[in-house]
Amino acid sequence: MEEFVVYILYSEKFNKNYTGYTSNLIERFKSHNILETQGYTLKFRPWKVIHVEFF
Repeated sequence: MEEFVVYILYSEKFNKNYTGYTSNLIERFKSHNILETQGYTLKFRPWKVIHVEFF
């Protein structure tokens, strides 16, 4: 069975939260902070993980 992670990111600079889910938290976190070239989270970098739950 595949494990999924629900995570909450926080942008201190913009006082924003973002909630998402993934099966690979490390790669997804890299996407939010480095790799993405479009989308909501791009505008509020840098992000830090403030909560994680595994399912």
